[in-house]
Amino acid sequence: MRDVAGLVALAIGMVGLSIWAAPGVPGWLGAGLGLIMLAIATIDARWFIIPNELSAAGFALALINAAVLAQDGIPAAIGMALLRGAVLALLFLALRMLYRRVRGRDGIGLGDVKLAGVMGAWLGWVTIPIAVEIAALSAIAVYLFRHYARGRPIDRTLKFPFGLFLAPSIWLCWLFEVAVLGAV
Repeated sequence: MRDVAGLVALAIGMVGLSIWAAPGVPGWLGAGLGLIMLAIATIDARWFIIPNELSAAGFALALINAAVLAQDGIPAAIGMALLRGAVLALLFLALRMLYRRVRGRDGIGLGDVKLAGVMGAWLGWVTIPIAVEIAALSAIAVYLFRHYARGRPIDRTLKFPFGLFLAPSIWLCWLFEVAVLGAV
């Protein structure tokens, strides 16, 4: 029950912070992004899966967000969001294929590839690498803490839910874009 109360409190905080950082429609879209990313992180942490429906909802909100914020015309803004999403998804897919070829097993799931597409559609070119870095370093830190704190050796075959870290980093970098970089 405490977990549910904590998730509800976190969700309320994310919505409030989104609306404060980007007043109006962009803030509500960011709040939707935050809730979807929270749901993805929660589900991936428990079941090692990122539901297609949540990725699709996040992607659709990104396109709406691009249209709302369009300065050079709606088609150009949506096209740029689609381009960034496609580039990121393809890069993550290439990483997935390379890892499989080198290690003989999957390293990241297709859900992570789709989530990367969502990231590209929401974030600008400057903040995309920051989001990936936050997710990667957070995942490594948690992994090392869990194993060294418990006195366990490093296990190279351990499954780890990367979406648990990537999803929140997307919302955090969106928040950084609107609150610090003034992307709204």
